[in-house]
Amino acid sequence: MGLTSQSTGIFLIKEMLDIKINPEKDIVIALAGNPNTGKSTLFNSLTGMRQHTGNWTGKTVTTAHGNYEYKDKNFILVDLPGTYSLLSSSVEEEVARDFICFGNPHATIVITDATSLERNLNLVLQILEMTDNVVVCVNLLDEAERKKIKINLDELSKILGVPVIGTSARSGEGLDDLMEAVYNVATNMTCTNPLKIRYNSAIEDMIEDIEPSLNNICEGKLDSRWLGVKLIDGEDSILKSIDTYLNYSISEDKNLIDIINRSENLRYEIASSIVKQSEEIAKQVVTFEKTDYNHIDRKIDSVLTSKLFGIPLMILMLGIIFWITIEGANYPSQMLSNMFFAIENKLTELFISNGWPQGLHDVLILGVYRTLGWVISVMLPPMAIFFPLFTLLEDLGYLPRVAFNLDNFFKKACAHGKQALTMCMGFGCNAAGVIGCRIIDSPRERLIAIITNFFVPCNGRFPTLIAITTIFIAGASNSPYQSLIGTLTITGVIVLGVMVTLLMSKFLSKTILKGVPSSFALELPPYRKPQVGKILVRSIFDRTIFVLGRAVAIAAPAGLVIWIMANITVGNLTLLDHGANFLEPLAYAIGMDGYILMAFILGFPANEIVMPIIIMSYMSTGAMIELDNLNALRDLLIANGWTWLTAINVMLFCLMHFPCGTTLLTIKKETKSWKWTSVAFLLPTILGLLVCFTVTSVVRLVL
Repeated sequence: MGLTSQSTGIFLIKEMLDIKINPEKDIVIALAGNPNTGKSTLFNSLTGMRQHTGNWTGKTVTTAHGNYEYKDKNFILVDLPGTYSLLSSSVEEEVARDFICFGNPHATIVITDATSLERNLNLVLQILEMTDNVVVCVNLLDEAERKKIKINLDELSKILGVPVIGTSARSGEGLDDLMEAVYNVATNMTCTNPLKIRYNSAIEDMIEDIEPSLNNICEGKLDSRWLGVKLIDGEDSILKSIDTYLNYSISEDKNLIDIINRSENLRYEIASSIVKQSEEIAKQVVTFEKTDYNHIDRKIDSVLTSKLFGIPLMILMLGIIFWITIEGANYPSQMLSNMFFAIENKLTELFISNGWPQGLHDVLILGVYRTLGWVISVMLPPMAIFFPLFTLLEDLGYLPRVAFNLDNFFKKACAHGKQALTMCMGFGCNAAGVIGCRIIDSPRERLIAIITNFFVPCNGRFPTLIAITTIFIAGASNSPYQSLIGTLTITGVIVLGVMVTLLMSKFLSKTILKGVPSSFALELPPYRKPQVGKILVRSIFDRTIFVLGRAVAIAAPAGLVIWIMANITVGNLTLLDHGANFLEPLAYAIGMDGYILMAFILGFPANEIVMPIIIMSYMSTGAMIELDNLNALRDLLIANGWTWLTAINVMLFCLMHFPCGTTLLTIKKETKSWKWTSVAFLLPTILGLLVCFTVTSVVRLVL
């Protein structure tokens, strides 16, 4: 039934979401549903760009809320985590349940998939037990029509006792009807009579016995029947939440505890009753004109998820994406670089014309500004290409197939299958991959995914990997297929990164993060035609700009530090020279030199500036510069003692060394722990040093 005082509900909503609410005008709507039902698409269609994303208070779960205007009201739409149930087996389910039950939204929209209505009705029935103010949205009607599935929406509405609206959120069909229904329910213009689940006689008798006592305890704040079911169910998390909400310790009520103790074996019966009722309702309202409605999807999956072709096709697709990213990023990157250096010349003229100090010019322009220019010109083009391609695969429905293909490997590593998705996000940016680890329910497995995410190279490391590959591997072949050789080499580096991720996940799960991998429901959604326009907007604004902003914030002070190191002298040597000389013994042992190690250390804020620092160090210019072509870079590196062994070690250390500043900052925010942030720093660094030392020692011993 919800709270009797709307102001109390508003207070709880403020506390959960940290947002301001005007009780006179604002209407809060919860948006719930299973994963892959188009919930996010509907949320984006209604709210547009008026969205805010952040962590749920006290939880590592991402939530979003946005606004839309309808008639005379401002609707605050809260996009709850996608969940299959509210039986609270994960933090996502707990967040969704607590908001609907204790946050007292004015109405709850439950999104269902028209192609899988029977399964989705499980969540619908659970929510109908908690609140009367519900609107059921049957989404993906276009997919259902394509598969010759018909749903009697009017009959479904009569059975459930609440408004049922059919939509195709991708095309906007039905959204006006949905907003009207939500408006009427939220403002009490439509009276609902929701269906309540009927359980077996043993459960119903228990509910009848304790309901009078619960009525006195609830005082109208909660539905006493629903509370009775939760007591019989006996799930600890919900009972603790109820105790806090009612300010009453149910565990100290002897009569209720006696009933709870008698109901230990009834949880399965409760879940079974929900499933059976969902099946019965679906039989009444769903008609299949074709028994093989998902024949084409199954046929595609028989290839993309097969043991024989699944992994090779995944690697091939990954290689194609990297090839497009590498080839496509060169031209816009060069254009941005030219633009930034042209602006730099104008800024220099401004300093000269105004007679400003030369030292100030060198610090701000040659140090801070030039570093920012490098980071943006090198980072932005690959991200602007990679993220849309990655989002395209997501929109097509292919990424869950990637998780399916890799699930067995991660299970053997005692990690979570969803780590495959977060690892893929790391290819674009490791900071984004760390944020993506929120989809993993288990805290132990989430930590493993966070700590090992840096073993797959982000786009910030690609410039270094590509340059070295082009010069020392593809270039050394003197073949017309140099571009193909370079792509295969980079793909091989990626595969190595995945193997190291699995090995380190196994290592962590057997040492400091011991545990058994948890199970999870992995749904393979239908293949869908991607929406290119929305993909571009979502990937550029939600991912590219977000990650670039963090990198720029860290790169600016880094430019100052780099300039100081390259220009402040002690004796006859700069601080950079002193640092390189100090690191020389360690660098020699791992097949590099002191300047390379200094470049990695000074490149801590952003991996994009590692190669420019190496060039600056060798040329003693005091500021980062760019060489005209790769031939000039090859000559410079060889003149400073580089061999194929140096190149291999730099690539290995580029793959395995400490995360960049942006990623570490994100790890600290996600884990709220300096301990795990330190582990994420030390683990890849120590491994990189050991691998490079081993390779160098073996080669020197053999040769």
